[in-house]
Amino acid sequence: MRRLAWATDIHLNFVRGNVRSFCAQIASAAPDGLVITGDISEAETIERDLVALDRALAMPVWLVLGNHDFYGSGIRAMRTGVTKICRSSKWLRYLPNEGVVWLGGETAMVGHDGWADGRFGDFAHSQVVLNDYLRIDDLAGLSPTARLDRLHKLGDEAAAYFRRLLPQALDRCKNVVVATHVPPFREACWQEGRVSDDQHLPHFACAAVGEVLSQAMRPRPEQRMLVLCGHTHARAIARILPNLVVKTGGAIYGQPGLADVFDIDAFGDQFSHGNY
Repeated sequence: MRRLAWATDIHLNFVRGNVRSFCAQIASAAPDGLVITGDISEAETIERDLVALDRALAMPVWLVLGNHDFYGSGIRAMRTGVTKICRSSKWLRYLPNEGVVWLGGETAMVGHDGWADGRFGDFAHSQVVLNDYLRIDDLAGLSPTARLDRLHKLGDEAAAYFRRLLPQALDRCKNVVVATHVPPFREACWQEGRVSDDQHLPHFACAAVGEVLSQAMRPRPEQRMLVLCGHTHARAIARILPNLVVKTGGAIYGQPGLADVFDIDAFGDQFSHGNY
């Protein structure tokens, strides 16, 4: 693996199943693999869209799921379904099932869906109501108190996954790429040209995951972590620690595209020079 392409929030259900231009863009970048950080489609169409990617891209495609991917279904059902699709595919890989993925050289990748956990901002007074709370079985019909409890548990689940896997990756490799859907730090959660306000932060960032990532990197100043996420549809770069950078990908409905392409062999140099 020398070149890793990254895409996020591609929402293929909004392009009526026509993924040819998106796949052509990927092919023109000539990567050896692709990672997608969630919001690929919705429950009704995700199998169709994943199969289309599988057929069009002759390369490994690692993915995590975003909140939109669960619309019209439940979290466990969708994760089970996507696991089945990926296991029957030559190229598709659902990252939470893959553990530590070695990308080559001194670089590994670890990924989990993540979830906005309500811990940033002011959940109690937020007037924001996402479609998540109407269209995902696990969140529909809950009182605000029950909803917050559920969001805490989803954030904690993702944090526990990274707490378990990151030491394995960091013990083996100098560099780690973390793929997740939801920005794990306030500084990486941007909307309309600025960090999200307290009304939106509870629904667009995951404090539990951010805490685990920071704890993993503080005692390892000679190692590097690049976090790839999406969810907000606003492009941002946040350097949380000297050795911990978060890139949040931008997105436009109906116009799926690449967020970036990384040279794995030059990971360390590009990180040190501020390119990440």
